[in-house]
Amino acid sequence: MARIEFRNIEKRFGEVVVIPGMDLVIEDGEFVALLGPSGCGKSTSLLMLAGIYLPSGGELLFDDYIVNEVEARDRNVGIVFQSYALYPHMSVLQNIMFPLRFKKLPEVEARQRAEEAARLVQVHELLHRRPSEISGGQQQRVALARALVKQPQLLLLDEPLSNLDATLRLTMRSEIKALQRRTGVTTILVTHDQIEATTMADRIVCMRHGRIEQIGTADELYGRPASLFVASFIGAPPINLIAGRAEDGAFKADGIALPVEGGARGDVVLGVRPEGVSLGQGPLSAVVGEVEPMGRETLYVLETPLGTLRALEAGAQRSFGQGDRIRFGFATSDTLLFDAASERRLSARVGLVA
Repeated sequence: MARIEFRNIEKRFGEVVVIPGMDLVIEDGEFVALLGPSGCGKSTSLLMLAGIYLPSGGELLFDDYIVNEVEARDRNVGIVFQSYALYPHMSVLQNIMFPLRFKKLPEVEARQRAEEAARLVQVHELLHRRPSEISGGQQQRVALARALVKQPQLLLLDEPLSNLDATLRLTMRSEIKALQRRTGVTTILVTHDQIEATTMADRIVCMRHGRIEQIGTADELYGRPASLFVASFIGAPPINLIAGRAEDGAFKADGIALPVEGGARGDVVLGVRPEGVSLGQGPLSAVVGEVEPMGRETLYVLETPLGTLRALEAGAQRSFGQGDRIRFGFATSDTLLFDAASERRLSARVGLVA
């Protein structure tokens, strides 16, 4: 396995700077997700690890060895692409064995390793079929087996679940996570799907415009986001954001003044997660707009003096209906406050309770 380090890595395409300077360490055996919207640089980072792109500056290290100029086939990296990229004219067995052709292994040994990889991902009964004769989920397992068969020191997963239906994605998330734990291979997942990142990875690297916004666990990114971008990107339904101004110990917006704990001044943005909105009690009133049943929860869209807010109520039984006028509030512990100019989170909190 490998310890991976990006040391002031840059990537440019002509005059376009995709990654201006990236510093990141991924420990041996760790499962890390690169998360962010399209164009944030996460796939470019993965392709540099794979050796498909060369860095424009900085150093990329595997176990303290600089690999900037090492060819892709000499890096011992396994890759699973979004499209799976299986060869349609080959059997499942031949597809899994394909990466071993560079290792010049005896046929018997290569076949044995391919069968072991197939058994690891539960496709050992499909070895004689072709990709067109198996399901999407089975194709994804074959792609995983092909990536693992050469016993890589680094496993790269590029949006591996995006072509699967919702139920199968749920199953494969658990299977890939369990597989990574069994093999202990250092793994990097590239995804724009926050659920994939938060449920599978040990740590998440949230990226924006080629830069790292925050590194942390799912709980850290959700509960203590470093920036307004991270707070907005992590969480479903999304966080409520209210623009206002902090002065004289209060957060002021639309004629409403709420006490600020911790001190803040100037233009700010107040963030409140939907589950942090207390329904049925509190000093402010709201009118229930839309009501969206979500199985074990109900999502309410509220028209309030602070603008439109979303609120989650636990349980399948709904307490309110469309058009109801209700009271609401939120505890200081459920709020986040951001500086409007820098978009960085402040230590201050806003209180609005009964």
